[in-house]
Amino acid sequence: MKIGIEAQRLFRAKKHGMDMVALALIKNLQRIDTVNEYVIFVKPDQDTSCLPAADNFKVVELSSALGYAGWEQIELPKAAKKEACDLLHCTSNTAPLVTDIPTLVTLHDIIYLESVSIFKKEGTWYQKLGNMYRRFVVPTVVRNAAKVITVSTYEKRRIQHFFKLNEAQLTAVYNGVGAHFEKVTDVVALTKIKEKYSLPERFFFFLGNTDPKKNTKGVLQAFADFNKKQSKKYHLVMLDYDQAELTKLLQQIDEPALQEFIHLTGYVPNEELPAIISQAQAFLYPSLRESFGIPILEGMACGVPVITSTTSSMPEVAGEDGAAILVNPLQTQEITKAMQRVVEDQALAKLLTEKGILRARQFSWTHMAKSVLALYREVYQQKYLNK
Repeated sequence: MKIGIEAQRLFRAKKHGMDMVALALIKNLQRIDTVNEYVIFVKPDQDTSCLPAADNFKVVELSSALGYAGWEQIELPKAAKKEACDLLHCTSNTAPLVTDIPTLVTLHDIIYLESVSIFKKEGTWYQKLGNMYRRFVVPTVVRNAAKVITVSTYEKRRIQHFFKLNEAQLTAVYNGVGAHFEKVTDVVALTKIKEKYSLPERFFFFLGNTDPKKNTKGVLQAFADFNKKQSKKYHLVMLDYDQAELTKLLQQIDEPALQEFIHLTGYVPNEELPAIISQAQAFLYPSLRESFGIPILEGMACGVPVITSTTSSMPEVAGEDGAAILVNPLQTQEITKAMQRVVEDQALAKLLTEKGILRARQFSWTHMAKSVLALYREVYQQKYLNK
């Protein structure tokens, strides 16, 4: 087989979410498959060294003056045809509307298609434009796809219900957690990261952003309520968050003085995250809606208690055996109470750490890549061998 993989944003310096999933998939396919040929389609950018070379993997850089849509709808199908790809896997929710090549699409979520108004009305203009594009493209892409891949049983049910797909059209393949996510105990490494990012002594770690589903406003309110009850104050460490946006949210919840206890690190490379997480009191991830929630596993793998949500896929990922504290993300007092429990009950914190490490070990990128490779073979056989 000659397999094309869309990874448009793979080379951008500041990778997030779907970029990291695509990178993990490709790296693990390199490890497990030396037989088939792969063509990775990317947009030119800074981080060209993120993907190691492999004899059966070719990288094709594509540019477009028409932005994301032009790259995907014009340049990508043209290049995939030129490269004579047997299959095309689009990894980030969308795909070309017109192509003769059998296409697999990873549909991470359909939040932008759901009726929850907060996810459509709030967020940045970039996020709103992206959602508009997806709402236009995705229904047709799903109908045309040879296979739709999603990342959890919860999201599979949501997609099935929304698009009326049958079992054969849609497969859930769990994400993994990077092997470098583990409890960091080396004092030199911990000190180096602490100094680099000026980390406070006592802090909770929160991986929030401007996307409304991340519940940043709710977490800030819960943290404010928690800290008011502490004689020794804690800090909240947040990554790559805009100071002006933070100031606006603190004004909205009438907690401007909380700024003193919030530490913004700026962007942190993925490989440095374990040394930050390992020093946290707990990992806060009480999101409103997730299709999977990789950070849940990253926090667990680093040996810190995780506080996440009772909603959408998060209980599925966190497990049912008490490896995380599950809260209603819309009830800030529940988040506050969970933070207090972690601080006050050392036995509970220890149990969460132990169970979390075991839970995280149940997910791997290698298993994910093997499952996706099996889907490539299935689609190829249906298209080319069963004629």
